[in-house]
Amino acid sequence: MLSSDFANLASEAKRMLDFGADWLHMDIMDGHFVPNLTIGAPVIESLRKHTKAYLDCHLMVTNPIDYVEPMGKAGASGFTFHVEVSKENWQELIGRIKSKGMRPGVALKPGTPIEEVYPLIDSENPVEMVLVMTVEPGFGGQKFMPEMMDKVRALRKKYPSLDIEVDGGLGPSTIDMAASAGANCIVAGSSVFGAPEPAAVISLMRTSVSGNQEKW
Repeated sequence: MLSSDFANLASEAKRMLDFGADWLHMDIMDGHFVPNLTIGAPVIESLRKHTKAYLDCHLMVTNPIDYVEPMGKAGASGFTFHVEVSKENWQELIGRIKSKGMRPGVALKPGTPIEEVYPLIDSENPVEMVLVMTVEPGFGGQKFMPEMMDKVRALRKKYPSLDIEVDGGLGPSTIDMAASAGANCIVAGSSVFGAPEPAAVISLMRTSVSGNQEKW
């Protein structure tokens, strides 16, 4: 939703769901972990009044633990934090996220080795999704980094049933690379919002993921 018209967020959300989107991906940025400053819990709370959709919240923030309670109260569905800022407290973080009724996920920047998320998946109280950033987080409209697909392949081989999300530069020209590597949750902003027919783009990406799932 970073590519949406924030002044009309509720109608933009409905439009995307009508076009066939499964989730609404919400980018929460604090202006510190990443240079951009976007939205927070008050906007999630406002949007929740207008939709029952799964709000997939990606927290690009320095102190994710401070956001768990407000995001839970606001109605976030998923809470994905960055491994780079949670090395000391990820177990407590996962526990708190689940206690607030949200689904925990972990994200990693392009420069972070994939091995850093393995303990969070292997834990007795694990994350339920891994988000592989395919651009540097912070701004929309960036170019897809195909070399990140090695991380997706490694994850899919090690964890056959894991939800693997990719975010950054995904669209008709890059979806097959991501889907064939093993990604099954696709975040797309400018490629959908900027398309003459957003529904066709969503459908094309879903078809690519479905068609590749048998090959994993």
